[in-house]
Amino acid sequence: MSTPAHSSPTTLEAALVLIAQQQAEIARLQQSHEGWMRAVAHDLRAPLRHVVSFAPLLQESVQELAAAAPQAPDAAEDAREFTATMEQAARKMSLMLDGMAQVSRVARAPLHLGLVDWSAATQDVVELMQAQQPHVHWELPTAPAPVMADTHSLHTLTQALLENAVKFSARQLQPVVRIHVEPLPHGWWRWVVQDNGAGFDAERASTLGQLFQRMHRDTDFEGAGCGLAVVSTLVERHGGRWQIHAQPQQGCTVSVDLPGAF
Repeated sequence: MSTPAHSSPTTLEAALVLIAQQQAEIARLQQSHEGWMRAVAHDLRAPLRHVVSFAPLLQESVQELAAAAPQAPDAAEDAREFTATMEQAARKMSLMLDGMAQVSRVARAPLHLGLVDWSAATQDVVELMQAQQPHVHWELPTAPAPVMADTHSLHTLTQALLENAVKFSARQLQPVVRIHVEPLPHGWWRWVVQDNGAGFDAERASTLGQLFQRMHRDTDFEGAGCGLAVVSTLVERHGGRWQIHAQPQQGCTVSVDLPGAF
């Protein structure tokens, strides 16, 4: 006896069930990720705060012991160096946690896409930065560059790249940051930022854009290696592409391509 056709789900019904299951799984994973990031952003900071707070107190205790036992000056100096290293490492880990949280936020934030003038967005970001970096010489685009982007995310992307350019050129007698835009085929736009800073060995740049990847030592430039991870995440979410070129002591050039009006 044959089974009635209506007793088994159709192909469309099966597909809808599968989609609903996948959406439920994605929602579960997102909720789990958000809980994990809350733990990173808040719970892990408590022990770090203790390390940062108690390291100076430990240094004071060491100094008092050294004064009471002048026959052990080398041990006292070693202890001071150790506590200074502990404090520095804790502060760096705090920066890394901040970076992880920021990358997570930009990866999960909803995008409200619309045409945004990238040149005008650049002007807005530079105006905010000029108050803190009055010594930097800026060359800015004048022609409009309408790209399809989320306004807030585009500002975050632009700010991350300009802050990088300023940081690595700050030691020059005259830091210079040049930005220009150029149209590409099929309605795309290229935004290019060039600095005259420290640069880096391009052969080591394959990991740039990944979390915590840096081209310079901590003692040379501050940071945790999260800025370009933010850039890479936002460019990918907007369906764009980016490249970076540099030479040691010859500055760095970053280009970002985003779709515009079709």
